[in-house]
Amino acid sequence: MTRTAGTYIVDASSGESVRAFVPANLPPEPPLELTADDLGLVERANRALGRLDGLTVLLPDPQLFIYFYVRKEAVLSSQIEGTQSSFSDLLMYESAEAPGVPLNDVQEVSSYVAAMQHGLRRMNEGFPLSLRLLREIHGLLLSSGRGSDKQPGEFRTSQNWIGGTRPGNALYVPPPPYRVMECMGELEKFLHAEGIGTLIKAALVHVQFETIHPFLDGNGRLGRLLITLLLCAEGALQQPSLYLSLYFKTHREAYYELLQRVRTEGDWESWIRFFLTGVLETSDQAVETAKKILAMFEEHRQRLRPLGRAAASALAVQELLQRKPVLSVRDGAKALELSEPTVLASLRRLAAAGLVSEATGKRRGQVFVYGPYIELLNQGTEPLR
Repeated sequence: MTRTAGTYIVDASSGESVRAFVPANLPPEPPLELTADDLGLVERANRALGRLDGLTVLLPDPQLFIYFYVRKEAVLSSQIEGTQSSFSDLLMYESAEAPGVPLNDVQEVSSYVAAMQHGLRRMNEGFPLSLRLLREIHGLLLSSGRGSDKQPGEFRTSQNWIGGTRPGNALYVPPPPYRVMECMGELEKFLHAEGIGTLIKAALVHVQFETIHPFLDGNGRLGRLLITLLLCAEGALQQPSLYLSLYFKTHREAYYELLQRVRTEGDWESWIRFFLTGVLETSDQAVETAKKILAMFEEHRQRLRPLGRAAASALAVQELLQRKPVLSVRDGAKALELSEPTVLASLRRLAAAGLVSEATGKRRGQVFVYGPYIELLNQGTEPLR
């Protein structure tokens, strides 16, 4: 089957004559050719996503898991773009402790968290997933760190490119700036189109957004964030518990190759299979991780119960560490309304039980890290080198 994914136009707005690609409107024409195996994959991916979404509702503290899912996605998506910030770095930064990477890196990840939270909050208030909302989110995404000088919150008014040192030797040149609004307007219409399965729609929208590349910077991060926002907007997820960037990071060569193959060959089907496999595998991994974390919390509680009179405060501190796995004595005392000596004594008991370790080496202002928990959350978030 021959499918044209778009057209090339010769444009000189960048100062040199280049072939810029303008994608065809969605949905693809001719229509997708999905086999019986493909439709089975759609069904399995939907079931896996449903299990993940159901688990977050059944958890004793679902917001605790969502808090960390959002941060894990932020770390992974930013790593694909080249940051060296890890999950631990982000938690240390949010606890007002200096991270072990350049400040710009961890600020970039922190801005991603704020951008996602803003988008979800606006949609929960009834605001539609729209170009206006995407611009708001982009403004937060590039509010600090790298890219803060690249027109945050505004569609680009100059030519950008992917690969190479300039448009003339680039791997891919997106639509010229005067076509961006037209392309994005058509994408907004498709966001609200009916009769298309949510996962298929999310797969198509992600490629189209990356192909248009409507901003000067932050397109990769916002395009991956758009997947989560769309799944939540269409009710496939009640909470943002899917972090597909782990799959994209692990298979980043195939990820970029398949995006480009859609543009060059109109091969949407191979991309959709890749995307659905990612949803299936990532959903199953997230469910297993959540189960391991719950089992670990219970095993740690059992270790602390024999402490006698000291068990109550130790258990309270361990419960707080589930929400703040990087915890200072001062913050622990304030949150639990206990004295600092009591909290310090409890943290030392947890350290003796092998549950936490002191991170600063200071005699005062000590910070303790819930290592086994962070290790589970950290899986897959080691920085790319």
